[in-house]
Amino acid sequence: MNKSRRLLVAAATMLAGCGDPLSPNWKLAWSDEFDGAIGTLPSAANWRFDIGTDWGNAQLEYDTNLPANASLDGAGNLVITARRESSNNRAYTSARITTQGLHETKQGRYEARMKLPTGRGMWPAFWLLGANVGTVGWPQAGEIDVMENRGQEPTRINGSLHGPGYSGANALTRAYDFPAGVRADAAFHVYAVEWTEDRIDYFVDDTLYQRVKRTYVPTTWAFDHPFYVILNLAVGGNYVGAPDGATVFPQSLVVDYVRVYR
Repeated sequence: MNKSRRLLVAAATMLAGCGDPLSPNWKLAWSDEFDGAIGTLPSAANWRFDIGTDWGNAQLEYDTNLPANASLDGAGNLVITARRESSNNRAYTSARITTQGLHETKQGRYEARMKLPTGRGMWPAFWLLGANVGTVGWPQAGEIDVMENRGQEPTRINGSLHGPGYSGANALTRAYDFPAGVRADAAFHVYAVEWTEDRIDYFVDDTLYQRVKRTYVPTTWAFDHPFYVILNLAVGGNYVGAPDGATVFPQSLVVDYVRVYR
């Protein structure tokens, strides 16, 4: 099935209300299908680069805006690539892109179809951050981790929610384990959240594996304002540890699409 056909099928599925029976009927509001020539940077109308290092998580890479670290593959995918190479006093390079200031929305279904990297020290993530973070700070702005993965755990992903009083090690989180014989680095899977006024549901493919209701949070529900999307592939950091001798470079996070439904 070609990519345009898949998009039509996905839209029809959402409108039919498939998946979680409590979900509303979503309508596609925005997407990036990453169609374009090989070596092209992701669309500047949709994405901006965060250039720098660490971001508060003791990461080891320097994130660039270079095609070697984030570009289209000419086959309808965005490829974010971590490389073992020196840059700005760091031993690795990678990329982190966001929709900050370009596409910021409140509530909806957010999904990405991705194939993950593998190896100790690889930390791919698809997440949402409160657009008011520059004003109120973190975690007051809220954070929705749609998908995080430790590269040393290719059969498990994690979904987490961060806010005041429930952030970092105290985040509201749950792991999803793939069925026997299935790996996140061997095939594409769809990672999604459905965010409504009173809850956030987490999905892998068609499986609902976590529901966080407004009433579950210990303090303030930090999800009543617009958020923006972030895609990144970190190297090292307090969540995964450093790469070891068995970690092969380069490693890539391959993204088929990102879609937002309202």
